[in-house]
Amino acid sequence: MRAVSFERNFVKHPAGSCLASFGDTKVICTASVSTDLPPFLRNSGKGWVTAEYAMLPGSTGGGRKRRDGIKKDGRSTEIQRLIGRCLRAAVDMVKLGEVAITIDCDVLQADGGTRTAAISGGWVALYDALRVVAEQQEKPGPEYYLLGQVAAVSVGIVNGEVVCDLDYVNDSSAEVDMNVVMRDDALVEVQGTGEQGVFSRDQLNMLMDSAAAGIAEIQKVQRAALAAG
Repeated sequence: MRAVSFERNFVKHPAGSCLASFGDTKVICTASVSTDLPPFLRNSGKGWVTAEYAMLPGSTGGGRKRRDGIKKDGRSTEIQRLIGRCLRAAVDMVKLGEVAITIDCDVLQADGGTRTAAISGGWVALYDALRVVAEQQEKPGPEYYLLGQVAAVSVGIVNGEVVCDLDYVNDSSAEVDMNVVMRDDALVEVQGTGEQGVFSRDQLNMLMDSAAAGIAEIQKVQRAALAAG
């Protein structure tokens, strides 16, 4: 795996913020708290966690990337829905109450694995935002709302070998590409594709084992960042 780090309080104003770095991939994750719930949740007693994702100009090679306009491109929309789904799996919405938390994930620099870095960094920013909510609601702390610790990693088969945490070079040449998201040691979401052919059940098992081991390492780094205060 590449070097992974989470720099908390990277942005001053949000309730939670984190710079997630997976090698040369760097994503700013910020968590904002409001009472502006979606219409279907108003007066329901339940809260909501959602996400937005964008790649900033200069984040990729090959020239300037255009900013997403009012209508995001299909890739950004798919990724932000993924991030939202995965982070909602971390929170008890009934305990949260009528509170909305938005996780904004902005890619500063892309070198593969931006969605998995966003999910993992988003959980750290979410944790700190829940600390603020807990103070406002006079609850014990973020753990009161949390169902578990969420992290994600990409895995793939490159030149016949299993690789965990794919950078751009590995991702672009992988025969099999997969994103795995876990809450503690349970699966939240698996996205896998035979990019250049098919893969066997044995290969799938090896990929899942590699992802589980990688996510366990990422979760250690998440906990260390939170323990640093």
